[in-house]
Amino acid sequence: MKGLRIFERSIRDGFKSVGRNFGLSFASIMCTTITLILVALAIVCAVNVEHATKTIESELSIIVYLDANISEEDRNNIETDIRSRSAVESLSVKTKDEWKLEMAESEEDLKTVLDFLGENPLMDTFTVYVNDVRELSDTAKYISSITGVETVKYGENMVESIITIFDVLEKVVVVIVIALVLVTAFLISNTIKLTIFSRRNEIEIMRLVGASNTAIKLPFVVEGFIIGLIGSIIPICITIYGYVILYSRLHGHLFTNVLTLVKPFNFVFWVSLVLVAIGSIVGMFGSLRAVRKHLKI
Repeated sequence: MKGLRIFERSIRDGFKSVGRNFGLSFASIMCTTITLILVALAIVCAVNVEHATKTIESELSIIVYLDANISEEDRNNIETDIRSRSAVESLSVKTKDEWKLEMAESEEDLKTVLDFLGENPLMDTFTVYVNDVRELSDTAKYISSITGVETVKYGENMVESIITIFDVLEKVVVVIVIALVLVTAFLISNTIKLTIFSRRNEIEIMRLVGASNTAIKLPFVVEGFIIGLIGSIIPICITIYGYVILYSRLHGHLFTNVLTLVKPFNFVFWVSLVLVAIGSIVGMFGSLRAVRKHLKI
């Protein structure tokens, strides 16, 4: 019961302290707000970069051209062989007759030429998609070694360049997000330390009247939690409304239809939860460290 009374009193005192020391609390809240806005922007950018990367990677494929005179049985055997590869996600088949029909329907001159030739000169093809774009090269090499395969195309040089660029880009974005989170923690923690340092006389009085360390620390921890929570409100509003408006204005695409943005729901709510967690947790631990270490309690 005593612990419960201390906890209830700490919550009450924490709320009162925010109001009683509004000037210092406001400075801490503004610091929290500004840094969390930067964190929100970094998270939004990081997730959309990763989303665009995955979208582009999913479009990369291997085009397999089979021998012109291959039999249906051999074609089916090759298809089964390719599908059995663990790296292969999906495979679509287009026969030379389907190619001929599609080309004839798309262009009248082509239809005339194909009809004139009599025998279909086109090839059966497979379009192969892999689970991981890094498996593209090895899978293409394996397919090219299969008897009955005429040619394999997958844009060798372009794919390797894309993989390298995306790997570097993802790492850079992750480093930026982590750095901003650490900077946020540092700024919020130090701002709260200054707030608590200005009230060291209040803490000394509490010690002189016999208050336990827990009873002294807990109200400040609650206060740090409140400051962090309030400081996350504006960044959350900017994230939700700003991203929804941005997504609507850009019609879900960035620069080109290939680069799609992450849909707002439920993405913005997950970002909001992250901001609340960062603000409140850093606020609590910043206060705890300030009281315990900075003031040597």
